[in-house]
Amino acid sequence: MGEGLVALIVAERDRGGPFESFYDFVERVDPSVLNKRSVESLIKGGAFDTLGHPRKGLLLVFEQIIDATLQRRRERDQGVMSLFGDSSGDGDGFSERIAVPDLEFDKVQRLRFEKEMLGLYVSDHPLMGVEAALRRKADASITELDSRDEGDIVVVGGVVTGLQRKFTKRGDQMGVFVLEDLQDSIEVTLFPRTMLDQGHKLADDVIVLLKARVDRRDEATKLICMDVTVFEGRPSGAAALRLRLPAAALSDERIGRLKRTLGEHPGESPVLLDLGEGKVLRLPDHCRVDLATVIGELRLAFGHEAVVL
Repeated sequence: MGEGLVALIVAERDRGGPFESFYDFVERVDPSVLNKRSVESLIKGGAFDTLGHPRKGLLLVFEQIIDATLQRRRERDQGVMSLFGDSSGDGDGFSERIAVPDLEFDKVQRLRFEKEMLGLYVSDHPLMGVEAALRRKADASITELDSRDEGDIVVVGGVVTGLQRKFTKRGDQMGVFVLEDLQDSIEVTLFPRTMLDQGHKLADDVIVLLKARVDRRDEATKLICMDVTVFEGRPSGAAALRLRLPAAALSDERIGRLKRTLGEHPGESPVLLDLGEGKVLRLPDHCRVDLATVIGELRLAFGHEAVVL
């Protein structure tokens, strides 16, 4: 949106107070603001989220709401409403509001629109909820790549953004994109042979694990991609591990040992800590474990009765 339209919105908000709904917004702002492309951009970017309207539902009906509102405003300006009386009863010009369907985009589509409109994710991030599982599959985070040597082969995970498909002078297709995690980002290049083999797996907002070579020929750290694995997240059926450790028996030493043991056996199973008296604590995702290797260690450390399967 242009700065002029934004200034008109802010001026009306300053004058009349915060907008109470999308209906209130279209009733109050200068008609030039209600350009349908601009309003669509605002919806996709999440500008109306705090007004309680789901983005998908609002996108389905916003044009009808704008058309109906502008018609009412024109009639009011011409004195039609005062001639026949304002039947809305609530003073906002809506006697028969077009309902906003209670429909929302899934997380991937919602965040894709945010990135398209704003250049960044705002309400969430594609990696939230899977970052720990992704990190366990990698041997370095993006930030840690600065300490790796030129030519090192690494496995690193993140979300694909800004994918571009380019052509060499010989007409071969290659790819360039930015790999982003929750802390950092890095430029990744696929040369033609890799692009031919692996390029079909890539698209913006796809979560991937890359096997890549560290490249510092242009001083800045970059990656040369060798292999792409689309990350499907943790298996939904991973069984939980339940540990029965009464709170009164949890000394600092035992807590430290528990953390070390869980950290030495990373996997996909969530850990539930039963503290007694009906209190059960679900440990964070970075504490997920491999049931096949951790059970013996836990029984050795805390007793056979501590592990409940």
